[in-house]
Amino acid sequence: MTAQPDLRDLELLAVELAQLAGDRIVASLGQTLAVKYKKLGKEEEAEFRDPVSEIDSAVEAVLRERLAEHYPTHAVIGEEEGGSAPTAEYTWVIDPVDGTSNFVNGFPIFAASIGILHHTNPVVGAVWCSTSHALRPGVYHASEGGTLYFDGSRIEAVERTHVKRRIVGMPNLMTDMSLGYEARQTGSAAAECAFVAAGLLAAARFDSPNIWDVAGGVPLVRATGGSILTQSEGVPEWQTYENFDTGSDRLWRQPMIVGSAEAATALALTV
Repeated sequence: MTAQPDLRDLELLAVELAQLAGDRIVASLGQTLAVKYKKLGKEEEAEFRDPVSEIDSAVEAVLRERLAEHYPTHAVIGEEEGGSAPTAEYTWVIDPVDGTSNFVNGFPIFAASIGILHHTNPVVGAVWCSTSHALRPGVYHASEGGTLYFDGSRIEAVERTHVKRRIVGMPNLMTDMSLGYEARQTGSAAAECAFVAAGLLAAARFDSPNIWDVAGGVPLVRATGGSILTQSEGVPEWQTYENFDTGSDRLWRQPMIVGSAEAATALALTV
């Protein structure tokens, strides 16, 4: 009988792989990269969305190779090579470069995200960010029942109660300013989850994130006691997030809000 992996061991490997992804990303800065775009709609009317650089594909391939060496029975879902809804006991969910538009344009906010699911529940997260509360790149990480760490050092979210108008991440920058928040759009859901966990953002709202955008960030937010809300298809009310179960073989994709209870509730009231 195969021994079950310890969450701490999984977290250490996730941190190692997130840092590896970050190192590859940093090493490619300044290079001329091949960039492809995913097309939506009919060919003649297609919109060019979601850029994919050669670094995205190369990093995901390396991470998959390393995971196959360490945990050959674990499943992997990645943005570039895809995957189906989690059915294995453990599933690694990878976004090799979250915020690719920022990355290929030289805008310095992007991330590499790794989340580990036990069945459909995210139990480990490791998110390498190009910048941080420490004003340098590094990996935010946490596991279920644990606390938030940054590059191996424990950190606690800063509440910033002295600041009258906190910043929130919003996809359309249309936050009602009367709610007492100012909206920002960073272009990286994974980074925003990490920033919420660290207290840099009071909350963040994502209208239609993919599972790989947020799987690494959810454990970080949970580690600092944050609130996580989702909105099921056809249900207008926001509900407390539980896991990434969709009840089918299709991958999870739902609106999500992460943040303090007060800020998350406020964002749930915005249109």
